Amino acid sequence: MSDNTPNLAQELIRTANALRERGLLFRGAHANLSARQDDRLLITRGGSVANLGEKDLSWLPVAAEGLQADFDANYREIIEMHTRLYRHRANICAIIHCHPAHSTAFAVAQQPVPAVYEPMLRQGMHTDVPVVAWAPRGSSASVNGILEAFDRPDKVAVLLANHGVLVTGETPEVALNRLTALEEAAELVLHARVLGGEKALPDAAYQEVAERMQRFRKAS
Repeated sequence: MSDNTPNLAQELIRTANALRERGLLFRGAHANLSARQDDRLLITRGGSVANLGEKDLSWLPVAAEGLQADFDANYREIIEMHTRLYRHRANICAIIHCHPAHSTAFAVAQQPVPAVYEPMLRQGMHTDVPVVAWAPRGSSASVNGILEAFDRPDKVAVLLANHGVLVTGETPEVALNRLTALEEAAELVLHARVLGGEKALPDAAYQEVAERMQRFRKAS
């Protein structure tokens, strides 16, 4: 293991704790998280992340497919969802999948979360967060649908129809912040619809925010 191994494990544990603290876990605290380091990834090994510890994490090669020794058969589809997405997009280095209440409500309704909340733009979500069509868990159709949604290099999050949310990032912290903004947006849009419906940002806002964030990144 590299010198960074303990740091990456602690980063995933901190992220899992933040999911709980920010109210991003549903009642069963079900989620799976991973982070990539070179040609391997560190991934959660169980269903609940309510009390995640280093013993609940396992290393896998990014090239891994199918059932792995440290995982039960029910986790096979999770392994393939993470490993195949990392192979599909080199700029993805962290993945969070969970079921936050408001954005999952959109997934159950099979409706995208509209990009009308400015913090979404600041977290790299400049277009509506789409819904990936439902397919049986563990099936090629399920994972292929996710990969197709991530064909666009700027796509960072999707809703999984009738199931939950999948968010990516360059680090677990980036993925966490994107998930937070997405869940806030979903909750606020639901409230806005009681008041007559959400309103789109000016067309120029999307480009202006993207350009400003790019300048900030270069300056730092």
